[in-house]
Amino acid sequence: MEHLSQLTASEAARRMREGLLTAEELVTACLERIRQTEPVVQAWQYLDEEHALAQGRAADERRRSGESVGALNGIPVGIKDIIDTADMPTENGTVLHQGRMPRADAAVVRQLRAAGAVIMGKTVTTECAYFSPGKTRNPHNPEHTPGGSSSGSAAAVAASMVPLALGSQTAGSTIRPGSFCGVYSFKPTHGLIPRTGVLQLSRTLDHIGLFARSLDDVALLAEELAGYDEGDPDTQPRARVPFTSVAAEEPPIAPKIAFVKTPHWERADADLQEGYAELVEALGEHVEELELFPSAQSAWDWQRVVMDAEMAANLEPLYLGGRERLSGRLRELIERGREVKAIDYQRVLKALPAVRATFDELFMERYDAILTPPALGTAPKGLSATGDPVFCVPWTLFGLPAVNVPLLRGANGLPIGVQLVGRRNFDARLLRTARWLAAAVG
Repeated sequence: MEHLSQLTASEAARRMREGLLTAEELVTACLERIRQTEPVVQAWQYLDEEHALAQGRAADERRRSGESVGALNGIPVGIKDIIDTADMPTENGTVLHQGRMPRADAAVVRQLRAAGAVIMGKTVTTECAYFSPGKTRNPHNPEHTPGGSSSGSAAAVAASMVPLALGSQTAGSTIRPGSFCGVYSFKPTHGLIPRTGVLQLSRTLDHIGLFARSLDDVALLAEELAGYDEGDPDTQPRARVPFTSVAAEEPPIAPKIAFVKTPHWERADADLQEGYAELVEALGEHVEELELFPSAQSAWDWQRVVMDAEMAANLEPLYLGGRERLSGRLRELIERGREVKAIDYQRVLKALPAVRATFDELFMERYDAILTPPALGTAPKGLSATGDPVFCVPWTLFGLPAVNVPLLRGANGLPIGVQLVGRRNFDARLLRTARWLAAAVG
């Protein structure tokens, strides 16, 4: 059973197609793994074993009946507890929403169900997907943070509780926990995956995040979720993106990668800096160091203006109705956001399209991807914070796709990820480049 829980989603799906595995067996194995590891890792906010098994049996019945089944039929998926599920509570990491039962599934949950996935349960989030931690611990060392805000999703995949999980990112909430927990994590182009039915913090910054233990699985999940939903004004009708086939291809020519340290490089831990020096040396002629152009270097100031203002507006009902029950840190952000000047906020929004266009030109003319850290180093010791998202901020602000590739280790044995950033709306090619990178450096 433990062996089955360690299968990737792609391998499990193949075995089910060939009649070598049932969904009920896979769900049972995942539940057994959860029983073994949850007392330490604490990745789940809500889990109903019988409901999960019933979904697995239904997936098996669909297959036995001969009807067409989706690509994720019978595959267990964890859902971050800011993403609405009509048959499970969604509490958004706050006592103010304790016991909240949504009326409908979020768009991504509807898509997962249509693809046949088993919605295993709700994974722990930080308070309102901001900085105040939940109960989750890092599976590699429970004295260390798993990162946040998608803490439970990253930890559940890393601990082999589920092969796939959904999170979100408004600053670094998918890429950073992916790095800390040593799994693949993917933040798509802004607007590629609909956010309808997800706690809204910032329309400008919010993204759905994906967690998996292989690039094949990231592509498999992304292909099912990318698309248009009328409830999300930033999505657009588009042709289905063939993630799985493109990500599996060999690049027509070896990629050219820009190594971007950002102005915050000196804050990175020594073992991260040493690891990246070795990585750059191993890539040789395929990589060159690039300094961010001046307008992009404003990203950190701009992101704070946008996040403060939009989160203050979106979380105002919580603030007005129960500010004394919010953490001090979240209250501080909302109060700071309520003081942002309209002219400063509009100035940033007006500046963003030109910077995005400059990045488009950079990718078209020179580079296949940007190589940059996902975090300052390994997961910090202690559970009172989730780590600094500073290395994720610009790519989130500008809506560029990013993927964490678990390639390195720190001196303490904990994972250090490698973040690759790509051109907007070329997400599948970014995954192809990530596969090339992983193969190139072993």
